[in-house]
Amino acid sequence: MIRVMLVDDQALFRAGIRMLVSSQPDMEVVAEAGNGQEALAAVTGSRPDVVLMDIRMPVMDGLTATAEILKKSDAPRVVMLTTFDLDEAAARAIRQGASGFLLKDADPEFLLAAIRTVHSGSSVIAASATRELFAHFTEQAKPVPAQFAALTDREREIFALAARGLSNAEIAGREFLSEATVKTHISRILTKLALRDRVQLVVFAFEHGLTTP
Repeated sequence: MIRVMLVDDQALFRAGIRMLVSSQPDMEVVAEAGNGQEALAAVTGSRPDVVLMDIRMPVMDGLTATAEILKKSDAPRVVMLTTFDLDEAAARAIRQGASGFLLKDADPEFLLAAIRTVHSGSSVIAASATRELFAHFTEQAKPVPAQFAALTDREREIFALAARGLSNAEIAGREFLSEATVKTHISRILTKLALRDRVQLVVFAFEHGLTTP
């Protein structure tokens, strides 16, 4: 079972998401919170796998709560909920380690798929959307870290495609590789660059000027 925690100051919105998640045979809602402070208190006891976190809430906002939650050694995956397609707050949250963002009006099936995708750790929510987000909000590029030199030529090719938001299947088709091989390359790239997932790969690429059109 995928253990899900809902954090949003609108009780009606939480009720709708709870009903949706609870209708799935592989998911359960283990905790709810109406603000970030309540979320910090609830996350330890409920041990969720995935947290759906609203950005704008009273008492403590989602950015502050997410930063605190992700300091934990066994931190859950955090997905930010936003009403804005291009949201600077979402970009900040992803820099802090959130695994992606969702629009609050996303289709129910997309939200459920996003929870499963983030829980699996094999890919991320809408890497292409994340790339678009960072195209708007990334500041001046930082120097490229030394560990990037540890990537092989093939890994750099895969890195560039993943940074553009291409899926494993799309990369496999373009590079004439199997999806399993692409997944292995991505895993090695993440390990060498000390990145948590593909969203963090997109962030890394933008922050260090390693993106291509």
